[in-house]
Amino acid sequence: MKLTPIAANRNIINYDDGTEVFFSYSTPVAGFSPALGYVKTANWYSSTTTRHINKYLGVIKADEVPQEIINSLSNGCYKSTDYGSYNKDSQSTGSVT
Repeated sequence: MKLTPIAANRNIINYDDGTEVFFSYSTPVAGFSPALGYVKTANWYSSTTTRHINKYLGVIKADEVPQEIINSLSNGCYKSTDYGSYNKDSQSTGSVT
């Protein structure tokens, strides 16, 4: 695990398995998982956090996922079995199946 500060109140943690988690302030809000691709939280925190997420992702299209999945990534322990099989088609509702 490696913590990389990228700007004021913005940090990334990289894990050995290729997972990356982006933090705005102390909240994990986006990232990359080999199993899921790029993801961002379906939760809204603030306009500043939204700007942070957008700067992190740039032009990358990320799927919105429930905050619990981002939390699991940040703990370094995401497994698709943790939340059943996450259905990317359900992203508009932020639900898991």
